[in-house]
Amino acid sequence: MVGVIGATGHLGNVLTRELIKQGFRVRAIIPEWEDTLPIKYEEIGIVRADITNFNDIKKATIALEFVFHCAGIISISGNYKTMYEVNVEGTKNVIEACIKNKVKKLIYTSSVHALVEPPKGNMVDETCEVNPDKVYGGYAKTKALATIAVLKATKRGLDTVVLCPSGIIGPFDYKISEMGQLILDFTNKRLKAYIDGAYNFTDVRDVAIGHIQAMKRGKCGEMYILGGEIISVYEILEVLESITGVKKPKIKMPYWLAYATSPFTPIYYSLVKTKPLFTTYSILVLHSNANISSKKAIKELGYSFRPIKESIRDSYLWFREQGRIT
Repeated sequence: MVGVIGATGHLGNVLTRELIKQGFRVRAIIPEWEDTLPIKYEEIGIVRADITNFNDIKKATIALEFVFHCAGIISISGNYKTMYEVNVEGTKNVIEACIKNKVKKLIYTSSVHALVEPPKGNMVDETCEVNPDKVYGGYAKTKALATIAVLKATKRGLDTVVLCPSGIIGPFDYKISEMGQLILDFTNKRLKAYIDGAYNFTDVRDVAIGHIQAMKRGKCGEMYILGGEIISVYEILEVLESITGVKKPKIKMPYWLAYATSPFTPIYYSLVKTKPLFTTYSILVLHSNANISSKKAIKELGYSFRPIKESIRDSYLWFREQGRIT
């Protein structure tokens, strides 16, 4: 039996689909308040548990052979206290539960943002330091702290593998990720301007398969980056224009102006009740070192990734099937 903690999230629900497809028996571990729409399968068992409650997660992981920990707050503008409680303390609870229940292997979903970014021109790979004091933003700091805790758990006899995806994009985006929001804003003609910048993005389906490969082939105490292709914001809009026929915005906001006004954008987005696209953190990410290497995962896990344009197209088609495109 395989457990997926955070099974209703973007990666979690796609991972659950892939596990069932490959013939695994799956237990979805989700909080009481989560909607089960993304994981409505007859073949799946659902257990309600809050990872911030140790007794909850201990009971939820009984009799599991493998545990995928995909739960966490992925936010570019979130509250640090809440992120710490879920991403760090919650992960420590998962570690303790896995040790108590003698789980065979814990596969933890970290992030490439947990790694200390080298200067541009250098490669972001698994040799980069994991240090919460040298990364920017609450999300990166909490993922770095959780990653350190998972890696240290190997000294207590727990077989752990840490996976660090780059930016994730793709279909089955029920909760609407930042990239999903960009696609929706563009296709529904709400995007009036864009900012310059680029990042490394990978398909959620490839990341899910990479997780299963890590379960089968990942080495204890090792970290693997699951990346994809570098694409600029302008190129994303070009792809969307070619797919949808909607004209891309002509106004490009200068980096200095976008950065200067970014502290105020969460206020605007809270008023219009949509997920913020351009915050201080996201703008910095779009101008960070996106030279991310997946060579280790390709060599040791057999990881591979599809063209990013295919992922953008499939995301758009999925949103359209869900009636999210007006």
